[in-house]
Amino acid sequence: ATFGASSVLGPLLGAFITDTISWHWGFYVNVPIGIVSLFLILKFYKETKQSTKLKIDWLGAFSLITAVVSLMFGLELGGKEFEWNSWQSYALFGIFIVFSIVFLWAETKASEPIISFWMFKNRLFASSQVLAFLYGATFVGLTIFIPIFVQAVYGGSATNAGFILMPMLLGSVAGSAFAGITQTKISYQKIMAISVVFYAIGMALMSTISPETSRILLTLYMVLVGLGVGFSFSLLPSASMHKMEYRHRGSANSTNSFFRSLGLALGITIFGSLQTKLLTSEIQNKLGSTDQAAATKTIDNLQTVFQPEQREMIPPTILEVIVNAMSNSISATFLWSLIPITIAIVAVYFMGN
Repeated sequence: ATFGASSVLGPLLGAFITDTISWHWGFYVNVPIGIVSLFLILKFYKETKQSTKLKIDWLGAFSLITAVVSLMFGLELGGKEFEWNSWQSYALFGIFIVFSIVFLWAETKASEPIISFWMFKNRLFASSQVLAFLYGATFVGLTIFIPIFVQAVYGGSATNAGFILMPMLLGSVAGSAFAGITQTKISYQKIMAISVVFYAIGMALMSTISPETSRILLTLYMVLVGLGVGFSFSLLPSASMHKMEYRHRGSANSTNSFFRSLGLALGITIFGSLQTKLLTSEIQNKLGSTDQAAATKTIDNLQTVFQPEQREMIPPTILEVIVNAMSNSISATFLWSLIPITIAIVAVYFMGN
């Protein structure tokens, strides 16, 4: 529930800060939050005096970071800053492959590996990591693209766009609470089956949104996806630690958090690139055939549609193209999100009873 609340309240707070102060404080605000967190840890976090000397897996950490960062840069910059078939793309994806192999090798040799691969022999644990990755990759798109849709298609301030996420927040909290209460009475698989059904239906409905979609319908769709994804927040960490020895539970839980975070990072990169590509392509197709200069100028100044004062200055015909292109690109991105959710359905089956 904490993760779900922070994932939704974070963009809301960021939107409010952007409107009332400046976008810079969207980053600066982490400084006081970090100071308070450090104080709470030093003051109240108590550990046992017993300690053992551990060996840090430096090679695993370095190779993992290098592999993930290379992949993210390759996906983010490919087709924008350089062509997909350029040497830069080949280099970045090549680095990703090489250091992924190095990471896998390092984890088999490390005495204290970052990821203990022997845990994946447990079907419940392995399925939970796959689900954490897939849910993370698809959920982050909702928290990013829904406010963009509301602000660009419906019009309004960043704060208003952020407030629209509240139904999804409430749905995710309710889903997380339900899963937490019932997981001692119902199998993990059955609870996640309910989760993935809600999530798939909600995402399918989100893929139908358009400028004609009412805010009430959008709210209902968000409640559904919030309920669906909320189940995973409390259930997957518990499933990861199920029947693990006490000394391995920390590693199991951190592995689950890692795969969810990895999904978040790759999800926003992949789906963000996809949405941008679909958006610019539609604008080019609608305007480029008659006025290439207007198409290029529109794409270069898309940020004006998010600013109410400048939005009013956009010619109605151009604004209509931007609004429709934005709507279509976001709904199509949600449609593509059904692919990993379909894989999640298969992963739920393999959780076992």
